[in-house]
Amino acid sequence: RPPNLPTSPPDLPIPAPGLPTPAPDLPAPAQEPATQPDFNAQQDVEVRPCGNCGGQFEFNISLQKLECPDCGTNEEIVHHHDASVEEQAYGMLALKRREPTHLEGEKEVICQNCGGHTTFVGSTTATRCPYCATPIQRSDIHEAPDRLTVDGVLPFQLDDSAAQELLQTWISKRWYAPNEFKKYSTAGSFRSVYAAYFTYDAHGSTTYQGSRGVTRMVTRGSGNNRRTTTETSWYPARGTVLDSFDDITILANTGFEKKFVDRLEPWPTAQVQPYHSDYIAGHLCRTYDREVTHCFKEAKQRMDEQIDNTIRRDIGGDKQRIHHKNTRLTGVTYKHLLLPIWLLTVLYEGQPWQVFVNGATGEIHGERPYSKVKIAATVIAVIAFIVLIVILRNVFGS
Repeated sequence: RPPNLPTSPPDLPIPAPGLPTPAPDLPAPAQEPATQPDFNAQQDVEVRPCGNCGGQFEFNISLQKLECPDCGTNEEIVHHHDASVEEQAYGMLALKRREPTHLEGEKEVICQNCGGHTTFVGSTTATRCPYCATPIQRSDIHEAPDRLTVDGVLPFQLDDSAAQELLQTWISKRWYAPNEFKKYSTAGSFRSVYAAYFTYDAHGSTTYQGSRGVTRMVTRGSGNNRRTTTETSWYPARGTVLDSFDDITILANTGFEKKFVDRLEPWPTAQVQPYHSDYIAGHLCRTYDREVTHCFKEAKQRMDEQIDNTIRRDIGGDKQRIHHKNTRLTGVTYKHLLLPIWLLTVLYEGQPWQVFVNGATGEIHGERPYSKVKIAATVIAVIAFIVLIVILRNVFGS
């Protein structure tokens, strides 16, 4: 369990572009209220064996329960508190005071080819690395290292068959994908993986100075020299805007094609459950590769983009210029979450290609290779068709 943490960290400024961020002092730990729920109380719970046959329970996505794959016995996932994850968020500046913990029964696989780290509870059924599709060696499995406790998990909503149906539809529209890619069941890895994310909440107050542009059509000259142009008149603008940031999700893993994973958003974070090891039973999950402070830099960039949009709306007019702004963030908190992804990785010509399916919403994005043979065949067919048209015109045209 993490130590007592401050729930109201000091204000954090977002500096103007080009200026360094001041480093505020870490506050002293605050006393935690006696009624504050313990969201990590279940993190030391190992997956329970089946009381009927002794097999290991797995999280059944369709049932949203634990189920024994050997005898079919199922059990509800029971939480020992009723509070939601959203009711507890740890102070951003209290990170260094939050001690890493170890989850009982958790193992880790480190791929010898790509270096990807994969954790799991119970026994793994994976035979290939989910990130580069190379075979997993049993000797690569060892105890998982200590890490920051997980605050919540978004359980998978799409089971294997639903995810594969979406994937098959997506692949069928990629005409020039090689056959090896389409036969991913033998040429690659398709696994359920919980990815590590940090999410951030904050409130922002920004004072700004800028200009409001008002455009109008102006006609000058006469006769052949008459011209109508668009001109913009600029007027000074200043003010203060308020922004609220809720669950800005930042991927904390490497080894994923980030530009595609980011397109899986938005995540339904309102459905996040307090962490329980039962949710990851039978599924792979990732420990974070990027620290929470590192991910916060990316979160601040997203906050800054939203602030700019708010300022432009406040300035009004047809065009806007922002000359200077000063933002102060308050109530900055973060959560460490596990979010569900169905990950397809196919090894083609020595290179891994990844496709990602949002395990909660079904959003799908990824990349696939192009078959040189299929492209060449298409080019030849087009040329042959053009030649045939020319011949027919010459024959019937004469």
